[in-house]
Amino acid sequence: MCKLFINADPVMWESSTRSLRIDGMVTSVRLENFFWNTLEEIAARDGMTPPQMITRLYHESIDAKHDLGNFTSFLRVCCGRYLALQLSGDIPARADIPIAALDADAILSKEGKYH
Repeated sequence: MCKLFINADPVMWESSTRSLRIDGMVTSVRLENFFWNTLEEIAARDGMTPPQMITRLYHESIDAKHDLGNFTSFLRVCCGRYLALQLSGDIPARADIPIAALDADAILSKEGKYH
């Protein structure tokens, strides 16, 4: 079992830091390359760059009154949810279908998590 993880490309778990600007403030985000690759895939589905999508996630999270004390963890969870929702079929595997085109309320309702 562990061989699938141990012998994976070690570049995936190397961290890299990227700088981006949110509301005029420059900030840095440090994530493992696996998560950067996933964020790039998510962003591309909606025609955005990772910094554009991260900024949008930040603003929508603030609007939803979330405490973003650990924004990097939030981004990792977003990646995990994206992959889990693909496995469940709630997010189509086809990358040409934007996330924005999905019925988020129906997906959340199905999960029993919609408030």
